[in-house]
Amino acid sequence: MNERTTWHDRALPPRHAEGLMFLAEAARDLRTTGAIAPSGKALARALTEPVRARAPRPLSVLEVGAGTGAITRALIPQLPRGSRLDIVEANPRFAARLRRLAAAHPHLADRPAQVSVHKAFVEDLDTDERYDVIISGLPLTNFEPAQVERIMSRYLELLHPGGTLTYFAYLGTRKARALTASRAAARRHAAVHDLMAAYQRTYATGRWTVWANLPPAHAWHLRLPLVAAPRPQEPAGL
Repeated sequence: MNERTTWHDRALPPRHAEGLMFLAEAARDLRTTGAIAPSGKALARALTEPVRARAPRPLSVLEVGAGTGAITRALIPQLPRGSRLDIVEANPRFAARLRRLAAAHPHLADRPAQVSVHKAFVEDLDTDERYDVIISGLPLTNFEPAQVERIMSRYLELLHPGGTLTYFAYLGTRKARALTASRAAARRHAAVHDLMAAYQRTYATGRWTVWANLPPAHAWHLRLPLVAAPRPQEPAGL
């Protein structure tokens, strides 16, 4: 597994309206909002790297938890012609915004059918499609361990053999939760951390530390092998 650190982009504040919308939706429901702030340019670049690496051949790409579209806007211009992008977003207000983004994006003017937005949880996505790249915008440590296991199982089901899953994890959240959260919340966070560590040991091919994001984050790349690997063993107590 390779580990890299990105220093080349300065963190830019999200657009004012987008940031306010994220805060409002986070206050409403963290499960459907998916993050505490829109992803910055450096994090979007790290998460979408497998799309650039596989170009120029057409790709099937899934973005989950797209929020206000910070990563989507970076992703669409990178899609090789003939590619397919499915976007899964459970928050109805974000899903509507993403549909408007796709309808108005200049790179899609002559190929509107290339992008589809699904208002759903990824665990409930009804599709027979398999994807070369899955980009996850869900902050998995916000969820219960059983939910994370369902999400990760679904991701692996949806990937082509040899396909890549990318996702992020904010830096320092385990220590912060241990100091500031209730014992139950700290235990839940630790259990999710241990569960994801098992997936990382089995599938990870790289990790980027993205300081130029608010807050800083790790961007993980996990690859489904061409030959099925044994599923990670759940940590005791889940």
